[in-house]
Amino acid sequence: MSGGQEALREPWDSLRRQREAASFGTWLFLGSEALLFGGLMMAFAVNRVLHGDAFAAAGHETNVVYGTVNTLVLLTSSLTMAVGAEAARAELRKLALVGLSLTLVFALAFLIIKGFEWRDDFRQHLFPGPNFKLQESAARIFFAFYWVMTGLHGLHVTGGIAVIGWITWQAWTGQRALRSPAFEAVALYWHLVDIVWVFLYPLLYLGGRA
Repeated sequence: MSGGQEALREPWDSLRRQREAASFGTWLFLGSEALLFGGLMMAFAVNRVLHGDAFAAAGHETNVVYGTVNTLVLLTSSLTMAVGAEAARAELRKLALVGLSLTLVFALAFLIIKGFEWRDDFRQHLFPGPNFKLQESAARIFFAFYWVMTGLHGLHVTGGIAVIGWITWQAWTGQRALRSPAFEAVALYWHLVDIVWVFLYPLLYLGGRA
């Protein structure tokens, strides 16, 4: 049985139509996710205009080193994900497994680094509450957005790790054909996770340093 036939699933009668359906469904899902993060970013931008000085002071407190390192980590993971997905489509098993496995490593590294950053934020009392570090009341709004957006993004990274790990295991054990559209769908999702962070990075880490 050819790789295309192995990848074909009911009710599709051709791999091309199955791939188109998977791509369409994935783009619909990604559109809803883009609306979610886009709404949060728009609300952040409005509040930044209303409370410019407080947001600048709060932005200066974020750890730009952690943010920059994590940006590089995610951008690299996007490259390895693209390599893994394209290699899977070309049925280059070894390269596909390497690309997917490296993506998992970088994704886990992102969460570990983010964990250290959140720990430092708590220690510095940068969580909105009674002992909040900054005097400006609107700075609490900044960090409310910070925790919501980075936490939500972290959940998406965690979900990506679970799905990438699942299809990598299936590819390793031969349970999923390399030409399966699932690899491309997961790659699209992971690229969205990376793109969202590319927008969060300047919003949260560079605004108080411009």
